[in-house]
Amino acid sequence: MAKETITELKISLLALLKKEAFKKGEFVLSSGKASNYYLDGRVITLTPEGAYLAGSIILELIKDKNIAAVGGPTLGADPIAGAVAVLSHLQKIPLKTFIVRKAAKVHGAQRQIEGPALKKGEEVVLVDDVATTGASLIEARDALDKIGVSAKTTIVIVDRLEGAKENLARAGLTLESIFTIKDFGL
Repeated sequence: MAKETITELKISLLALLKKEAFKKGEFVLSSGKASNYYLDGRVITLTPEGAYLAGSIILELIKDKNIAAVGGPTLGADPIAGAVAVLSHLQKIPLKTFIVRKAAKVHGAQRQIEGPALKKGEEVVLVDDVATTGASLIEARDALDKIGVSAKTTIVIVDRLEGAKENLARAGLTLESIFTIKDFGL
């Protein structure tokens, strides 16, 4: 099978998102804001096709950068990081992945950042399924700062265009999104 172009991957991912993850109605977002639509990226990233598409696009966006690992706030980043890990291994450009908890565990190793050990000074990319305000990505970056790991770039599947890009920029992070809510006709 010939490798798809990033454009072909994006077309397939957008169609899947529109069909399975985009819902209209009355919703309250994790930011506390009311919304007349909801985009549940995990409905897609937890499927074989969705994981492949999202992971392939993100890997293509970062593979030529000097990145040590990919990860982000649990729960949105979890399946994305897993997909990137598998695909990076298959393409022989292995990347470590990590998950950032909201708070450190009170038992076991008591870590806030789970996964292979990240080394002080390493550059990582933060990922998530959807960005609204960007707060969870900033919290994840703050946790990485505590261990001396640098995150300057965030990649999300969909930017809701509700302030995340601006909030992240104020925090010193660049937001790249595969899609914005405008791609859904809003």
